[in-house]
Amino acid sequence: MQISAYRLRARLIALAIGACVAGLAAAQQAPSAASPTGAAPAPESALPADLPPYDADKPLPELGLVERRLDNGLTLWVLPRTDGLPKVNYVLAVRGGLANDPDGLPGMSNLLAGLLSEGTATRSSVQIAETLEGLGASLSASSGNDGMLVSASGLASSAQPLIELFADVVRHPSFPANEVQLAKANALQGLKVAESQPAYQANRAMGRVLYGTHPYGNTLPTEASITGTDIPALQAAHAARFRPDQALLVVAGRVTADDAQRLAEAAFGDWRGEGAPVAAVPAPPAAQTPQFVLVPRENSVQSAVRIGRPAFSADDARAIPAALTNTILGGGFDSRLMRNLREEKGYTYGARSGFGLARAGGAFQAQADVRNEVTGPAVGEFLKEFETMRTTSVGADELERAKRFTAGTYLFQNQMQGAVASALAGNWLLGRPADYLSQYVGRAQQVTAAQVQAVALEFFDPATQNIVVVGDAAVAEQLAEYGDFSSD
Repeated sequence: MQISAYRLRARLIALAIGACVAGLAAAQQAPSAASPTGAAPAPESALPADLPPYDADKPLPELGLVERRLDNGLTLWVLPRTDGLPKVNYVLAVRGGLANDPDGLPGMSNLLAGLLSEGTATRSSVQIAETLEGLGASLSASSGNDGMLVSASGLASSAQPLIELFADVVRHPSFPANEVQLAKANALQGLKVAESQPAYQANRAMGRVLYGTHPYGNTLPTEASITGTDIPALQAAHAARFRPDQALLVVAGRVTADDAQRLAEAAFGDWRGEGAPVAAVPAPPAAQTPQFVLVPRENSVQSAVRIGRPAFSADDARAIPAALTNTILGGGFDSRLMRNLREEKGYTYGARSGFGLARAGGAFQAQADVRNEVTGPAVGEFLKEFETMRTTSVGADELERAKRFTAGTYLFQNQMQGAVASALAGNWLLGRPADYLSQYVGRAQQVTAAQVQAVALEFFDPATQNIVVVGDAAVAEQLAEYGDFSSD
């Protein structure tokens, strides 16, 4: 599994520019993050009077998306391009992800994704790697709650041999025993490292609190699930998920819609599903009695704080207003949580929040890693900011800054051809329409202060929040006023 360097770079650039714009607008000197006491901010300095106004935000360019369907049921989306680099990107999305892993094998989808390119019926892992190198191409796979993505990128002149290799990896993985054993050994080592981190422990505990026994709350691997994954389980999962009637192929780059369809027909036209497809994930419970959990971590010098509650699915009409609302609360360096807990109080290096949305449901969460001695006060500041969002309408200037940050970050994240193809495939897995990507900026710009407050009223009520803390048992005294905490 790989992370695109272009997508990572775009995200870092977006965050940096958003922070600069926010800093100029706020015109506020922050105290040193290393200061545990949170020194008072320096006096504000006025911006130059002759600065030009901001230019208008630009929407994503018209995608020119062509939608087609092969006879075997495979959905095909083509994004022809005549400018930019002479490249082609293939992204295949299939239904069925971490939430569809068998009982007792949480996280198996991660192994499945990583093993797709480790051997097929006619190619070894070495041969696959050598072919990709000869084409100057790359191939990766990843898993999410609702599905899996397999991506390939290369020169447009190699579009045909690349899609042939791509289809072989997608359709005919052989799961060689030696590769499976190596993948499991590496996964076990990675799990040991992850489980030593308080953030991982907090995320695992919070998932169980938010979703209970629902599949969305049981997606992180365990030693037993990694050890228990065998070749028949991988083969069964592949057969249930990788089938044309449950898949989308996105082709983007220097290729016409007709040529893309010919390439897809040649590589995937005779593909057929076998057996029953993966079952749909049911909706998780929408309401619950808040839970308060303290996960003891002996000699921990920090507390990992997680606060949240169930929300809604990714295709809900509230998704974009919620994203903008969260930008104000905890979605950027200029957010209220960052200004409060980092800049003013000096409790943490970073406090943030977000709406994590999936096809069948989702959740709102806020989080920070704070010093032991301020664990209780930090929870109090989170809840105070939640309540302020509920009771006070956001000002026009702050709302405008949030819109600019949201739009700018979104545009940066989707400026590359491969990123657009992956975003389209990801939205398809989430049940969002094809035009969601191109309409996002315009819809975000139309969000009103009343909509922001409506989201806050519904999801930021302190009385409905679950609280999970991973830290030294001694912090329990500080948490008593916020609930009756049990040990996980």
